[in-house]
Amino acid sequence: MRRFEARGLRLTAAHSIEDLRLAAQRRLPRALYDFFDGGAEDEMTLRANRQAFQDLRFRPQVLRNVSVIDTQREVFGRIIAMPMATAPTGALGYGYPGADVAVAKAAVAAGIPYILSSTATASMERIAKAVEGRLWFQPYTRKDKAFFFGLIRRALAADYEALVITVDLPVGGNRERDHRNHFSVPFKFTPHNLLDFASKPAWCWRIARHGMPVMENLLGLAHQQTSASALASSVGRNHDTGFDWVALQQVRDIWPRPLVLKGILHPADAERACAMGCDALVVSNHGGRQLDGAVATLHALPDVLRAVRGRIPVWVDGGVRRGQDVVKALALGAHGVLIGRAMVFGATAAGEAGAQRALAILKEELIRTMSLCGTPSLSDIRAELLMPLPEGGTKDPANT
Repeated sequence: MRRFEARGLRLTAAHSIEDLRLAAQRRLPRALYDFFDGGAEDEMTLRANRQAFQDLRFRPQVLRNVSVIDTQREVFGRIIAMPMATAPTGALGYGYPGADVAVAKAAVAAGIPYILSSTATASMERIAKAVEGRLWFQPYTRKDKAFFFGLIRRALAADYEALVITVDLPVGGNRERDHRNHFSVPFKFTPHNLLDFASKPAWCWRIARHGMPVMENLLGLAHQQTSASALASSVGRNHDTGFDWVALQQVRDIWPRPLVLKGILHPADAERACAMGCDALVVSNHGGRQLDGAVATLHALPDVLRAVRGRIPVWVDGGVRRGQDVVKALALGAHGVLIGRAMVFGATAAGEAGAQRALAILKEELIRTMSLCGTPSLSDIRAELLMPLPEGGTKDPANT
């Protein structure tokens, strides 16, 4: 097993996102690591997301001038440095104090959008004050509609560029790792968990030094204060199970900036989102954390693209661990990818330095893959670059 110290300059010893995952696993209590790493039920979809990338092979062309590699992409009329954005991730500060601000700073420094989750441990106002860059906000739907629309108005007042509505979480997924670990946020201090926490003294010291994180965007939500927002396996308890296309139209009516719909797998939903006036879609199954058995996002992407017919950009997330994966997603027609667990592993391993290292690794791999494939610009990455794994061929072990 590869080992390195996830601190200071030793982060240069992390050569892959897998290295950062191992570092995060070593540093975090098991329950917390499993919360970030795990999926729903049997985790079939979690593994399928990764396997879908591994089942594709490159068919590169040679003797191409790749002396200059251009990874830039236009998003909502402005250029980003790479076809990536950070995926919204909740409760990150429980893994490493200040991790939300750390990821935001790393994303802005890398020239890509940062998406803040409403269940983050930093408020949208604090993030906007800490960084100047392309900030998007993702408010989960709430039964308290006044609070939900208040979040949207706050995002506009804080000058967030885009709103990302996640639509695949009417109820929380059944995340069995969390059940087995007796895990919730805030923490339940059971004998089982106290032993787990005590096994990671460095993590305990940081939490004690900085204080227990708070989901700052949810302060003022009455139910948040009484139920303690039992995030593990019941994160959707306070979500609006009645949120539908009519409710989404209300969001569209009051939000004057780009509106992104995240959690699309069915082409009929993609068609309806286009007709409603959404500005972009994210093909997503919530990283395998919601409906186990849902189709892998890379497999759902082609049908969604056919339904959209080029009217709006289509992004994809789930299972992206390599720069190669970014190229494969683009070759299938995606406009870009969202980076979720890769950023979680980097940030929970070493804070801002770890988040920066995660993006640096992905950028290095993206440039190297484009060079080796003979594709000096993103427009050169086309479907003919890929071939499916030959039938009966040996599959790589799933790397979740």
